Amino acid sequence: MRVKRYVVDSMPDALQKIRTDLGKDAVIINTKEIRSGGFLGMFTKKKIEVIAATDTASPGGTPSAAPSGVATMPKPAAPVATAPRSSVASAYGASAPQQAERHEAALSFPDVPDVLPPAPPASAPRAAQGPAAQAPAPTQAAPKKAPADEDMLGELREMKEMMKKLSLHQALQIPSDPAVETIEQRLLEQEMDPLLVKQLMGQVLEEAEAADEPKPLTEAFVLASVRRQLIEFMQPKGTKAIRRDTRIAHFVGPTGVGKTTTIAKLAAEQVLKHHRKVGFITSDTYRIAAVEQLKTYATILNVPLEVVFSPLDLGKAFENLKDRDLIFMDTAGRNFRNEMYVSELNALLKSGGQSETFLVLSLTTKYKDMKVITSNFSKFKLDKVLFTKMDETDSFGAIVNLIRDFGLQTSYIANGQNVPDDIEELDELRMIDRILEDNNHE
Repeated sequence: MRVKRYVVDSMPDALQKIRTDLGKDAVIINTKEIRSGGFLGMFTKKKIEVIAATDTASPGGTPSAAPSGVATMPKPAAPVATAPRSSVASAYGASAPQQAERHEAALSFPDVPDVLPPAPPASAPRAAQGPAAQAPAPTQAAPKKAPADEDMLGELREMKEMMKKLSLHQALQIPSDPAVETIEQRLLEQEMDPLLVKQLMGQVLEEAEAADEPKPLTEAFVLASVRRQLIEFMQPKGTKAIRRDTRIAHFVGPTGVGKTTTIAKLAAEQVLKHHRKVGFITSDTYRIAAVEQLKTYATILNVPLEVVFSPLDLGKAFENLKDRDLIFMDTAGRNFRNEMYVSELNALLKSGGQSETFLVLSLTTKYKDMKVITSNFSKFKLDKVLFTKMDETDSFGAIVNLIRDFGLQTSYIANGQNVPDDIEELDELRMIDRILEDNNHE
């Protein structure tokens, strides 16, 4: 049996190539939409990956005996113990088109839905009636009848299971570089997206091969390459701190992330360091003692506090604080999975004057939940993201994932409960070092 993979722009192109290479008896095993090219998941082009097979070994698609079942596995021509480094680069997502044809039979096959062979066209001529019409016309072969759907699906499933065992590393027994494996595992332990990690490692291998003489993949080289990629990727896009022209700073986020404590820290910084006249507004009347907590901070800092129970109270609150240079607005933490609760914030965020909205997230939150939170709150005006509870975790890959997925501007990061000390502007270089450092030596 011959199995061949095609990457094409459209299905008609694939059908033409399959018919030319494998003949009219070829069976399409899998189809999948993929993306190729680009950098870090951007500027990619859509392609279609088609896997086809035929039970004939003759070139040019010469017909052979009827297939006995597509579940028969091809035997490799000869065992291969090693493979060039460029094959490893392809396995990590690096672009190596010149290696594609050379290692077609060893490519890994992802889990994709079953696809039946295309049905004969409706316009196919019917066989004529009568004994003289039993044989097909010499210039046109009669279309063969496809096997029953259930039998075909069963055979395809069995074929797919066998194909999975012929993944790139298993079929060619490609030796992975220990340094690459070490850094890759470190990034995954930091809960970075596996696809992003794969792209970073692919770029490392490409850089090693791009030199005049291939560079050895030492741990120092891999770390330097990954650090350089992350620095370029995480470059800040604007001012992290509260802008001087901002009059209202809104703080939104789910329950329990530390919004009120964070507001107290930032307000103390504005009062003590920048000598600005600060005021508080809170709409968090749902949580027990939430108003009392902010009132305590307001008393310590000697700043006024206004409590609003609905958006109708905002006008009066702004009027009472009209002499303030900067107003911090604390919103109620609500169930982020309930879009109705989240949408209630929209009315509170509509205020006069220059404003900024900070999304407050805890680094102890699973990134899967972080993504849903950010997606829900992104329906409104979000300017910056602020992270809390840095002291309660040693996993920081979610920061990289969030920047990649939503492109938010970073601002502050809180690392404790002490007011006003335990907060600072997020330093990307220090954060990258924390992500790359080995935490297993303790």
